[in-house]
Amino acid sequence: MEAIDRGQGVLFTNPDPDDARAFFRGKSRKMVNKVMTLKNAVEKYVHDGDYLGIGGFGANRTPIAACHEIVRQGKKKMGFAGHTATHDMQILSAGEVYDRLDAAYVVGLEARGLSACSRRYLQSGKVKVTEWTNYALTVRLKAAAMGVSFLPARNIMGTDTFKYGAGILANCPFTGKKMVLLPALYVDIGIIHVHEADIYGNCRFKGIAVSDLDLAPACKRLIITTERLIHNDEIRRDPSSTKIPYYMVDAVCEVPYGAFPGTMPYEYFSDEDHLRKWLTVEKDPKIFSEFLQHNLFDCTDHEDYINRNGGLKRMQELRSKELLIPKEDS
Repeated sequence: MEAIDRGQGVLFTNPDPDDARAFFRGKSRKMVNKVMTLKNAVEKYVHDGDYLGIGGFGANRTPIAACHEIVRQGKKKMGFAGHTATHDMQILSAGEVYDRLDAAYVVGLEARGLSACSRRYLQSGKVKVTEWTNYALTVRLKAAAMGVSFLPARNIMGTDTFKYGAGILANCPFTGKKMVLLPALYVDIGIIHVHEADIYGNCRFKGIAVSDLDLAPACKRLIITTERLIHNDEIRRDPSSTKIPYYMVDAVCEVPYGAFPGTMPYEYFSDEDHLRKWLTVEKDPKIFSEFLQHNLFDCTDHEDYINRNGGLKRMQELRSKELLIPKEDS
């Protein structure tokens, strides 16, 4: 197909499926124990310069503990898929982790407001930005999951999103109608938070999947954080509930409340007070720096972070809220 027009944006990743296939061909498919600490998983699999994909949707089932650990370890110069990115982007922006951004939904924390930290970082000139829509990034991940170099779509034509993106406008060879060709998005390192996983990496999660079922096979390396480990016998008892199979996974990290302060469907609700505090303190860089020191850099791990922000009592309150458990009469 001959190109009619091209977006001006930079394509940050290589869409060639044969190059990706060469990597996947050498990836072990052995069913071995992959359990390790989150700190060790980030040290081993997250590298400066990698392209990063984060699972979940907005502040729902997002691997917040992993985002903290990436910042704590000082990872830099990464690419980032800003796909329904809210509090995760806020954290990564605070650490200036990425310098290349595929932007779809970024900066905003949905109805909660806009992140001053993320906005400052994007306006600093330190980040190269290419524009897409959420659907466009979904299609790009789908192409990678399918092992093809692109998929056609009929969105973003005639918009500035196309102009500042990296898609190609072409005529369909069957109908002659215009289509946008969206390049496959192969991710160097992906991180997805789930409800349950066994030691080999077979995963279950509840609620909306968004693009996680395509993100997982699109990742060259994949870290799973899980609310809890379950026995492989349970996986075998109900294999249809497994949404991410073990052979896609490189590390399994048990991190209870790993999406806090976001929501984990059917487990605990988001801590809106704490998220509001993030949005408030980040308006003042000095106060925000002190906040980050206390809540991120001085924390040994995610359990420490939770203990500094209400501990188990607060998590039980958020669990009651998610499960709609009525309060006892005083």
